[in-house]
Amino acid sequence: MMDQASIPFSSRLGTKINAVLVLFFVFALTVILLTLYVARQLEGGAAAINDAGSQRMRIYELVYRLHAMADDPQSREESIAETHRLVNEFQSVLSMLEKGDPDRPLFLPRAARVQEQIRSMRSWWDTSARPQIEKLLVMPNDAERRSLLAAFDGLAQRHVSMINELVLMVEQSNARNTYLMYMFQYVLVSFALLGTLLLVYLFNRLVIRPVDTLRAGIERMAESDFGVRLSAVSRDEFGALAVGFNRMAGHLQNIYATLEQRVMDKTRSVEERNRELALLYEVAAYLGEPATLEAVCHGVLHKLCNLLDAPGGVVRLNNAATRVLEIAANHNMSDTFIKAEAHLPEGACLCGGVAVDGSPITRDLTLAHPAIVPLTSCMQDGFAAMAAIPIRSKNQVLGVLNLFFRESRILTPDEMQLLEAIGQHLGVAIENLRLVVREKEMAVSEERNLLAQELHDSIAQSLAFLNIQAQMLQDSLRDGQTEAAGTELARIREGIQESYDNVRELLVHFRIKVDHANLDEAIRSALEKFEGQTGIRTSFNKRGPVLAPAATSVIQILHILQEALSNVRKHAEATAVEVDMQGGEEFTIAVCDNGKGFEPKNVVEADGSYVGIGIMRERAHRIGACLEVVSTMGRGTCVTLALPR
Repeated sequence: MMDQASIPFSSRLGTKINAVLVLFFVFALTVILLTLYVARQLEGGAAAINDAGSQRMRIYELVYRLHAMADDPQSREESIAETHRLVNEFQSVLSMLEKGDPDRPLFLPRAARVQEQIRSMRSWWDTSARPQIEKLLVMPNDAERRSLLAAFDGLAQRHVSMINELVLMVEQSNARNTYLMYMFQYVLVSFALLGTLLLVYLFNRLVIRPVDTLRAGIERMAESDFGVRLSAVSRDEFGALAVGFNRMAGHLQNIYATLEQRVMDKTRSVEERNRELALLYEVAAYLGEPATLEAVCHGVLHKLCNLLDAPGGVVRLNNAATRVLEIAANHNMSDTFIKAEAHLPEGACLCGGVAVDGSPITRDLTLAHPAIVPLTSCMQDGFAAMAAIPIRSKNQVLGVLNLFFRESRILTPDEMQLLEAIGQHLGVAIENLRLVVREKEMAVSEERNLLAQELHDSIAQSLAFLNIQAQMLQDSLRDGQTEAAGTELARIREGIQESYDNVRELLVHFRIKVDHANLDEAIRSALEKFEGQTGIRTSFNKRGPVLAPAATSVIQILHILQEALSNVRKHAEATAVEVDMQGGEEFTIAVCDNGKGFEPKNVVEADGSYVGIGIMRERAHRIGACLEVVSTMGRGTCVTLALPR
């Protein structure tokens, strides 16, 4: 198609239009300038006629003043002064007529006759008129003055005739200039009319007619007539548009002819995309459901085999300790294959290479690959092609997903991209399942640690005390000290009772189950049991709006409350316990007693625990809370738990 650069400059539409407009403008400007020039000549000539006519009046007034000076001696001085003024004015106007005045404007025509006439007037004035006037002004003899006045009158009549001839010449020149100005105006009007017609014709030929042709072609194309073609007769922009239009029409004709096939192809592509999206959604929804690791792997593998018509497939997971790929799930694979490739070292075969470099592959196993020699298990099972997709999570390869085909097949880039996305989803699901297992293991380990700590702080200490008392009892019986033996036996009985109470308390701790929305009811229930078992008076106060903490936090709060009450029972020797719970920006619960108290510096030993305080701090730390113990000798103890929102 022709573009702007391929169109010759002289053939461009803009060049043609600009050339016509420039010629039109130059001609019109020339005529207007000539008209203005002639009008200025007329204006200057009219001013020259006025000034030349004023010279006649000044000649007559000079004659009058000279005669008045001779006839009336009394007004001689006034007449002489007035004569000098008239002479100066005549001299000034005559010089202006000779030189002209562009500012007024004033100037005589450049004709030879006019210039000769003004020179004659200057010669008459300089050689005849002005010398005689100067003589008349100083001549004392009246007779001679009258004779000279008579001669000056003749000279004045002659000069008036010269002025009249000059005025007539200027008027004739102005008449010619007026005719020229009218002619220029007629020419300008005619040119405006003819130029407008010419511009209308040119624009109709260069612009309007091609635009109408192009519009008619577009209308025919809008009616699905893609066989329309425009004739490119010019080499300007409209010619280029016609060539481009014809190319576009041919292209649309070709597209329209294959439109049905294109729609079918696009429909097939959209269906494939929808199937891929449906599979992704189905896999994502399936991975979101609770299931075991083997069930997740088997379910995803089964869906992929159905989607891609793969007769078999396996999911291999990487054992980080042994660096071996172990089969976690399979679909329609033979026992021979499972036994042969149950443990595949990283880097071995095609699948092991994918686990190392993390790049997906699709291969035709019937073709030789000099770089990697595949294991024979795949080919022995009758597979001709395979695909290996890395299972990723956080840029780490967790395993490989394999699909096997009976016929030679190379998966398309879109199919490989879909499998990569599913591999990433599966990797995240596997990682989440492993994290859940680890979390459960850590929770069990933490509970075992707490159980060990509580057994150590309660039953283990009581058993150690009983062991010492039993040894003392044995010594008393061997020495025959019956009274001492009775005392030791009473202490053993007390120790056994205390151990029994500790076991019951531990059982209460581990049986705690509470709805986190009813925390205050659980606290009241615990206080009622405590008061019934110990006889110590209890009270519960709740201040402000209290939003229930999370369920995991509620369990730890109740354990801390039970531990604090247990310390009161064992060590405080108190008669009353008060529990305060307050909400707001920070959830707080305080357990205060009126017992004997203790010195806080004596309760923290090297292992960080004493009478359950270490256990309470550990539970508080687990839920992000802060535990504070305040005690004064003889004034009781207050344990405060603060949990920020």
